[in-house]
Amino acid sequence: MNSGNIRFPGQAAPSAPGQAPAKAPLKQNGAGATSFGQLWQETLQKQEAVKFSAHALQRLQERQITLGENELAKINQAVSAAEKKGARSSLLLYDDLALVASVKNKTIITALGGEDMRAHVFTNIDSAVIIK
Repeated sequence: MNSGNIRFPGQAAPSAPGQAPAKAPLKQNGAGATSFGQLWQETLQKQEAVKFSAHALQRLQERQITLGENELAKINQAVSAAEKKGARSSLLLYDDLALVASVKNKTIITALGGEDMRAHVFTNIDSAVIIK
């Protein structure tokens, strides 16, 4: 294998021996370009958002529970608060909805609502957050 022929996307073609290497054109931060700071903030926001496992999504659908942007924002804040306290697995109580979250993975594992919540024992949790 000749390592001199390896190129990465966006890398200019290699120059002939004895010639200066060709440089890839620099991209200017114009109207259509996104700054590094903007990309970084978007990446952080995506990482902070709570995900729902397939099981949790199935439970929400079976129980006909819908969550709006306001509810999701409160759930995200609750998981972040649990994370700051060092929690690993947390019970989130929001009105008549109970969610079990893996704080480390920022993932809702399961969801219970109404009467299902009243007759259930929650195990393998190390914290509880009441969402107002």
